[in-house]
Amino acid sequence: MSEHLMRAALDAAARGWHVFPLRPGGKPPALHGEASCPHTGECASGHRKWEQRATTDPDRIRAAWSRAPFNVGIATGPSGLLVIDLDLPKDKGSADAPDGAATFGALCERAGHAVPDTYRVRTASGGEHLYFTTPTGIRFANTAGTVARSVDTRAWGGYVVAAGSTTPTGAYEALCAPVAAPVPSWLQTILQPAPKPAQAPSGGVAGQSRRYADVALANETRSVAMAHQGAREASLFRAARALGRFVAWGDLPRHVVEQALQEAGQGAGLSAAECRSTLRSALDWSITHNTARRQAA
Repeated sequence: MSEHLMRAALDAAARGWHVFPLRPGGKPPALHGEASCPHTGECASGHRKWEQRATTDPDRIRAAWSRAPFNVGIATGPSGLLVIDLDLPKDKGSADAPDGAATFGALCERAGHAVPDTYRVRTASGGEHLYFTTPTGIRFANTAGTVARSVDTRAWGGYVVAAGSTTPTGAYEALCAPVAAPVPSWLQTILQPAPKPAQAPSGGVAGQSRRYADVALANETRSVAMAHQGAREASLFRAARALGRFVAWGDLPRHVVEQALQEAGQGAGLSAAECRSTLRSALDWSITHNTARRQAA
């Protein structure tokens, strides 16, 4: 088992993916934490976390996996990877709840593309991991449900269990496509954070804040209306994410944003149902994650 797992770690490293040991038969990192850091070796100048200690060095990998049958973790950020995690429904009692593969497939269809052909791994629970390479200079963050229901992502600050690892619930197994494909541009549009608006004037000038919000609404609406086929839903999603902060701050009523973007989306060629679904999820997320703007003292 140790030899098999060492080979899995070396194979991943040969692809340029940075690996580190996970607990035998489990998914948590097997490296020491900050509280128990000996401040020697790699940590001589300060504690180094698993993401910093992940490596592609074959000698270090052989030394680590010769000590125990560690499962293999891949630090997605340093590896230049974005991994789409297609989960099974959390509610096992709901037979009609779509799984991550189904919701991601529907999202791809609405975006006008087939599900990308890329390196993928079946997880121990029966889900799937889709591996993509990221563009140079772009740092994606981990997400949970941002892309679609039961669809999470792992990038900087995250890791995945590599093929060849085994847990009590099952094994992680490579399925197809030996090469990881680049992140599709339409998916990148959804995942890149909406640009933060310029600082609204301080001093309690509410009228100026509302005027800024009105300009943002006009610009985002125009962007959705002019989106090309294949990028329309992603453009609508990003616009709703950007404008949701103004709803959270009280600068724009939600129904005004929904109506403007609904009309723009339908005018661009999306169906009414597609627009409503995208707007609801994107606005809900943005409003939840943008706390009320502090007023100047």
